[in-house]
Amino acid sequence: MKNNRTQAVFKNGNNTPKSIKLFTLKRAHVVIAGILASLMLFAFSVPSSETIQTHNNLQLAMPSTPLLNLIADSNLTDIEWKKVEIKKGQTLSSIFDDLNLSQTLLYNIINLNKDAKQLTKIYPGAELAVSFEKTGQFSQLRYKTSASKELYIKQLNGQLQTEIVIHSTETQVQTANGTITGSLFNAGKKSGLSDAMVMKLASIFAWDIDFVLDIRTGDTFSLIYETIYQDGEFLHDGRIIAASFTNQGETYKAISFDDGDGWSYYNPEGRNMKKAFLRAPLNFSYISSSFNPKRFHPVQKRIKAHRGIDYAAPRGTPVFAAGNGTVTQSGYNKYNGNYVFIKHPSGIVTKYLHFTKRKVKKGQRVKQGQTIGTVGSTGMVTGAHLHYEFVLNGVHRNPRTVKLPKASPLAKKKMNTYLTYASPLLSQLDSIDINLVSIQKPTVDKKES
Repeated sequence: MKNNRTQAVFKNGNNTPKSIKLFTLKRAHVVIAGILASLMLFAFSVPSSETIQTHNNLQLAMPSTPLLNLIADSNLTDIEWKKVEIKKGQTLSSIFDDLNLSQTLLYNIINLNKDAKQLTKIYPGAELAVSFEKTGQFSQLRYKTSASKELYIKQLNGQLQTEIVIHSTETQVQTANGTITGSLFNAGKKSGLSDAMVMKLASIFAWDIDFVLDIRTGDTFSLIYETIYQDGEFLHDGRIIAASFTNQGETYKAISFDDGDGWSYYNPEGRNMKKAFLRAPLNFSYISSSFNPKRFHPVQKRIKAHRGIDYAAPRGTPVFAAGNGTVTQSGYNKYNGNYVFIKHPSGIVTKYLHFTKRKVKKGQRVKQGQTIGTVGSTGMVTGAHLHYEFVLNGVHRNPRTVKLPKASPLAKKKMNTYLTYASPLLSQLDSIDINLVSIQKPTVDKKES
């Protein structure tokens, strides 16, 4: 059974339903309100000439550095920092004492989290900065953990917290060349290279060139290298991308290439610049005694064969294993002092005498470049030096001139990629060398008679 529903309609004097009249008035109000809103929106959306000019100024003034830097630095510009350059022998504890900061605060900071523990790796020459509240209480600390990262430790509302700020860096590629007239370092300085970059250059060719005894006036070098900038200021040198060195008329070239295990240097044919043995097992000051089968012994006062090379160096200078191998002897006697012998593949034995301290034991396997001892003056010697011998199949060879085993070439599957990558760099090196020759031999115009 259906329920019939009826709606009551009240009528006024002109027979128009009141509900319809009210609806009509409401609709009119809505329409009027919509028109007013549209007018207001239109008015506010039309930019004045002043507003447009302001926007243009903002666009023109936008810096090239990432927004992250602006955010990180915006609340730091008004902070007064007390800077401390860390000196040799200083510790975090002593630095906090000097700044009148409590050891309890230091303990809480160091144990805050993993980021804060990086403070325990401070080193001489680095810089630490601290700011204080007006009351003299600790506010925050900053420390640069790397070239691009800076650690901030802040105290807010009585709570410590850390923040890592990443500063953007820019890499530029530079070229340089030079001619040796005195020393490699002087030639490098004239070419605009830092001492560190000169050392990098020498280390690339150290398996082929003796940079103490083989360098001659007229030798030349060229290189393509990176420089790193931060906020428009020079930060440090980067890697050497490609380099060439001409020594006594023979030219060596090297290209930096990522072979899958990191960057290494290869010659134009794709062979690693590193040989199986280091030409010299330490960074020496100078060579005090060369290989000489008829040398007059300064202590025993008689002719005695000198079957190695003496490298004079400050006491305590690290000595490296010349190549991979196994320690066959590590001991002491009155002639050799502290000594180490290492057996290598292909019938090669290297010997190291007169250590202050030995760092390896008999039977231990060592890798090329591993520290095996430190320079000293133990045994029958007149001063601190390393005596180094190179023995091949039982016969002593001159470590400076012995032909070292060649390094393995790149894998065949990587060779085409390397050659394609190296080709333009080698061409650029050639053009730098040509420019260097033209500078050395300027063209002289002959006058007509």
